[in-house]
Amino acid sequence: MTDKILIVEDDQDIANLMRVNLLELGVEIEHQTDGKVALECALSDEYAIVILDVMLPSMSGLDICRKVRDALPMQSIIMLTSKTSETDRVLGLELGADDYMTKPFSVRELQARVRSQLRKYHVVQQTQATQPQADTPLTLGRLTIDQRNHQVFLSEEELVLTATEFELLHHLASHPGQVFSRSQLLESVWGYHHSGYEHTVNSHINRLRSKLENDATAPQIVQTVWGVGYKFNPQGV
Repeated sequence: MTDKILIVEDDQDIANLMRVNLLELGVEIEHQTDGKVALECALSDEYAIVILDVMLPSMSGLDICRKVRDALPMQSIIMLTSKTSETDRVLGLELGADDYMTKPFSVRELQARVRSQLRKYHVVQQTQATQPQADTPLTLGRLTIDQRNHQVFLSEEELVLTATEFELLHHLASHPGQVFSRSQLLESVWGYHHSGYEHTVNSHINRLRSKLENDATAPQIVQTVWGVGYKFNPQGV
């Protein structure tokens, strides 16, 4: 079955550019220009990735992102923002976007971001595959990470994580005590490294802490090592 990507962009030239270059990846493309119509599509059909522009007729991409994330926690979402609009980028990540690109963007960058999200989508789709290394859940204190079923439990209560949040937590917890820089996490979890996109990691760490920690302002599990990066503290669980 061919992976399907929903592009929500009201600039026809940009949409055409994305379509032509993403078709090279062997995916199927659906394009919508209206925000409300796009939301209906996102909630009623299955897409490997939803690519959202911020400024759209009838409903903003940020509102669509929030509604899709609430209904479909595992849906991969990439936001398109203007180069000068840092507020939109930060807000998009806080609302649940997995990644973002600033316009104008290069074709190579677009394809790299989409390949990364396709990889996550395929991992989620293949959770029932028999992978011996994924059969035994990772357990640290009160935390259990079930990679095969893509589930996380804290004190036996299931946490609802996005695919990217899950992969970020699993990566950190698989190396307890090891400190990772934002650049290393971008490369390991998102599958690329482009200078200037480290804020993506910060926002995902903050979202992860809001679901994982008793007090996200004083994290005990996913800790900051100032000037270096982040680490998983097994004593915190």
